[in-house]
Amino acid sequence: MLISDLLLAHGLVAKEDIELAYHRQKETGGRLGDNLVALGVISQDELDKVVFEAPKAAKTIEETGVQASNLLRIMFKSIYVNSLETASEYAAAIKLPISVVHRLIQDAADRKYLEALGTADQTSFSENRYVMTETGRRFALESLQQNQYVGPAPVSLEAYQERILQQKITNERVSKEKIADSFKNLVIAEDFVRRLGPGINSGKSILLYGPPGNGKTTVAEKVAAIFANVIYVPYCFEVDGQIIKVFDPAIHKPLMPSESEGFRAGLRREEFDGRWVPCERPIVITGGELTLEMLDLSYNVSAKYYEAPLHVKASNGTFIIDDFGRQLVSPEELLNRWIVPLESRIDFLKLHTGKSFQLPFDELVIFSTNLAPDDLMDPAFLRRIPYKLETIGPNKDQYYEIFKAVAASRGLEMTPDILNIVLEELQVKNKYDLACYQPKFIIDQVVASCKYMGEPPHFTEEMVVDALKNLYTSDSASSGHQTAAKSMKSDQIAALG
Repeated sequence: MLISDLLLAHGLVAKEDIELAYHRQKETGGRLGDNLVALGVISQDELDKVVFEAPKAAKTIEETGVQASNLLRIMFKSIYVNSLETASEYAAAIKLPISVVHRLIQDAADRKYLEALGTADQTSFSENRYVMTETGRRFALESLQQNQYVGPAPVSLEAYQERILQQKITNERVSKEKIADSFKNLVIAEDFVRRLGPGINSGKSILLYGPPGNGKTTVAEKVAAIFANVIYVPYCFEVDGQIIKVFDPAIHKPLMPSESEGFRAGLRREEFDGRWVPCERPIVITGGELTLEMLDLSYNVSAKYYEAPLHVKASNGTFIIDDFGRQLVSPEELLNRWIVPLESRIDFLKLHTGKSFQLPFDELVIFSTNLAPDDLMDPAFLRRIPYKLETIGPNKDQYYEIFKAVAASRGLEMTPDILNIVLEELQVKNKYDLACYQPKFIIDQVVASCKYMGEPPHFTEEMVVDALKNLYTSDSASSGHQTAAKSMKSDQIAALG
């Protein structure tokens, strides 16, 4: 990772700034960061803060926090599986500095695990090539039998614990302006945002509840995406010699390095620890599939290493439990699992060997449900969720605003006459509450009807009525199981879809 990539990720510079600093660097020398400061693009304090926050590369084996024997096993598994030959290839595979790798190579040579074969010509330098001896191959195979993890070297448990605390989600202030910008495409009540803002900044759990179709999931996802700080996620960490994988490409979004060769060529790399991946704050969303097992370490019996549970992968980010109460595990069991982490901000995990260890519990947990909270949680647990926000249906004016915005996005013009048709069918004839998802549902149906008839998108009464018939079944409509009164409360939120 280059310092330019980190500065870009933090939003402190633009690519044009990097290009100017690169040209200045070629003329005057010095580090890229110093040239950016000289150009007035960033301040020295801003540069120092970015460099200080990034994990520093170990200069010695001891500074890695991992025993030399375990690092040697990691390296030899990579050599064996990937047919590596040079120190630079070893360093790239296990993400350790070349100086540390050379020390491991010396150790391996002393043990008669490696033999030098001469030099390999690279693009700009030559370096020794190595081959495993028969003893070295046996060591690699024994290491693979111990566990089949092949990849970057782990960080220590202590380093991971410290890093989680160092980049806590509460370190980031989310301003009123930022929240307003995030929710600008939603029709949302001001008092809802006023109550939501403190919850976001507290880093404590939030409960979103209310009837379905009124934007709970939308709000939760927007809250999760509002954070902007760069965090560092380890590929894996080690506890008592056991490997636990953390980095997950399906969850963690690495900050992509600048791809322009002009930005890369000649730029001096800062000594960042390659075992950590600079990422956006993670977002984990789980629904009805959530089980208690997913909140514990997952041990692969064949590979003999662990996968971190979902909430650990969500560390320093947001964990959303959608459709809470509809999981395979009962609400009581799930809540009992979360009581200690939510209260103490510490979670305890156990290896299959019986060894227990703890990790800081730092994430914004959002529960989202359309069931009554009092039916899901006892008072003791409700007290542990300090922010409880109800999302209910829009009033007539909000409903019209949603309809107009969604219609405009699909090339349709929403009129009061069309709104009256919808309200008559929903509220008068079928006793249905207004819900935020309905305008998009109806408009999608209308557009599909126009496509079927080979006509440009437009509203007709017949199309709208047909769309509404697909919104509910005759039994649910005739039962009048929903009431319109609740949708007219003043404490409202309305999503565009």
